[in-house]
Amino acid sequence: MKKYAVLLFLLTLLSGIAEAQQTISGIIKNDKGMVVPSASVSINGKGAQTDSAGYFRIEITGTGKKILTVSSIGYRPLKKEIMTDSVLNLVLRHDTHTLNEVNVSAGSFDASDKAKGASLTPMDAVTVAGSNADLAQALRALPGAQQIGEQDGLFVRGGTSDETKQFMDGTLLRNPNYSAVPGLRQYARINPFLFKGILFSSGGYSALYGQAMSSALILESVDLPDKSSARFNIFPANIGAGWQQLAKNNRSSYGVNLNYSNQSFYNSIIRQQPDYFSGPVYLQGDANLRIKTSKTGMLKLYTNWSYSDVGMSNPDIDSSTLRTKYQLKGKNIYSNLSYRDLLPHDWKIDAGIGFSYNQDKTVSQLLDATGKMIAIPSVPFSDKSFNSLINTCFAQGRVVFTHFFSNNQAIHVGAEHFYTNDKGLRKDSAISLTDQLSAVFAEGDIRLTGNLAAKAGARLEYSSLLDKMVIAPRISLAYRLPDGGQFNLAYGIFYQEPLNELLYQNRDLNFTNATHYVLNYTKRKNNRFFRVEAYYKQYHNLVKTYPAISNNGDGYAKGIEFFWRDKKSIKDLDYWITYTYLDTKRNFLDYPYALRPSFAAPHTATIAIKKMFPAINTGVNVSYAVAAGRPYYDLHYNTPESEYKVSDKGTTRPYSVMNLHVFYLTRFFKKGKWQDFSGCAFGINNLLGTRQVFGYNYSYDGLNKVPVTLPATRSFYVGVFMSLGIDRTDDFLNEDL
Repeated sequence: MKKYAVLLFLLTLLSGIAEAQQTISGIIKNDKGMVVPSASVSINGKGAQTDSAGYFRIEITGTGKKILTVSSIGYRPLKKEIMTDSVLNLVLRHDTHTLNEVNVSAGSFDASDKAKGASLTPMDAVTVAGSNADLAQALRALPGAQQIGEQDGLFVRGGTSDETKQFMDGTLLRNPNYSAVPGLRQYARINPFLFKGILFSSGGYSALYGQAMSSALILESVDLPDKSSARFNIFPANIGAGWQQLAKNNRSSYGVNLNYSNQSFYNSIIRQQPDYFSGPVYLQGDANLRIKTSKTGMLKLYTNWSYSDVGMSNPDIDSSTLRTKYQLKGKNIYSNLSYRDLLPHDWKIDAGIGFSYNQDKTVSQLLDATGKMIAIPSVPFSDKSFNSLINTCFAQGRVVFTHFFSNNQAIHVGAEHFYTNDKGLRKDSAISLTDQLSAVFAEGDIRLTGNLAAKAGARLEYSSLLDKMVIAPRISLAYRLPDGGQFNLAYGIFYQEPLNELLYQNRDLNFTNATHYVLNYTKRKNNRFFRVEAYYKQYHNLVKTYPAISNNGDGYAKGIEFFWRDKKSIKDLDYWITYTYLDTKRNFLDYPYALRPSFAAPHTATIAIKKMFPAINTGVNVSYAVAAGRPYYDLHYNTPESEYKVSDKGTTRPYSVMNLHVFYLTRFFKKGKWQDFSGCAFGINNLLGTRQVFGYNYSYDGLNKVPVTLPATRSFYVGVFMSLGIDRTDDFLNEDL
């Protein structure tokens, strides 16, 4: 009988607790009907933040009337009496008299589609003259990035392109560009309109990311489209089409895209160097599925597959009668599954898994004067005939938990695991490599005072291949001035594993690392943005290939950068000006001592201008970049002394390039259910025809010296594009920073 009494007592107690536990939820929008993400919501001291859809949920105890307060950057605070167990629709009104809240931003540019920011939006990636719809290429118009014309990727503040990594919804995008071909810049695989948020961090980035020693490009994909849409484009060398379907209940969507490029016809009109015997051909397709799992939950699946074929021949640098034939066929599959949701008690989960498979098949041959393949066993010709077939499987799992506190404070804790497996042939030699890299990390967003904020965290990483463990502390501080300006200070250590090409030859290596120190000042007012940033980087344990493969290299990079953007002074005109000073030296690879690397120019400046003429629906975009000459070296191995020596060196001529992009917007179908956003565009890269020399290749004996230049002096494009269902005119006309 006592058992039943105890059971009855417990049930009564639990019932009372359940009755006392109440849920307050709702959506917060602004006075223009747009949702307000990251707004702080509190009820009687218990708080939460709105998600990207403006939704919040708070569980409280007790019944009856409660006091709810809401605050967000740039809006008037809201205080309202509510009843418990309510679903609310709240509206925040803009406050033009308040200063923006302090935001830790040392080393980074933050941007989003139609968002406030000084960086590039997805539309900028398409319309910045010379960008070729490539995010990484467009970001070269920002300070800190080098103007590299013979390689793809981002070279940031004295770092190689391998030291800048791209992350999509938290997971690593291992192969963002098509397979690299010597001396030629390759296209990006990913459509820039896939993303709603772009964070380009040129130094001092978050502890939530790693394995990028110089820079991180952090990309957030869109959730659900505004409406169903279709698109296609036709250019002489490219054709593409896509479809995006939004469900009737607005809770899910799916889409597919297909793009094909064959440069053969274009190359037959515009003569190229090298001589192409195959393509270049690029085939790319992708698909996405997005599901809103709850009021705050979002599940997103993205998959991308691509194929490339580039075959070319050049006169052999070591012989006047021979030619070198080179062909690379690449295949890549990339898939990304991400999930996020708000959890009870002010917690949030962000999880993701990524997988990629990449195959590079390379054939290099020597041809005689008649075009027949020959084999010469002596050096240097013996190294020019080979076959390579490398298959790389990569997988990543990642989870991050965030706990929100009042006053926009939060703590993030998480873990991730990377798996890499390489197998195949490299220059006719069998290779096999497997690595398991695990990481745990934590980071806090701290508001010290109303004008002072901090972001502090650390990463712990372990590599099974290196059998090494490292810890990377990171901290940023921000102080807001009364006039709206802001100072930002950042420090951090950033580790990265050596390249697989080096680990094939020596597994007994350590992590390379760079220590960052960053100080900047920013001010945004009246659609104008100014930023100046100074930085210093110290490199440790860089890989040397001479006299043996080791971690005996080091280096440094320091400089100052300026950025000015103005969308206010002239109606329908957007322009920015950047300047970068870089002082850097490295002792790595086969460098005999510390040298300024061949990819680093001490001075770089860019001007980007976008002018819209609404009366005639026409836009004109011009970009102009200049850079001081880059160093070049002939590093020759001295056999008697068993060491590399600089047998020749110099500086290339200064770099300058002007690009022009003109587009006309129209509607082909002005009536009917599907209104289109269409137009035609043409462009010229290197409009002035300046001769661009990026460096020199040397013969084995050092007597022959051949400049590395563009495949053609100028490049051209013209074509038609159409989008059905989504009107992007406002993106072109947007005058907000």
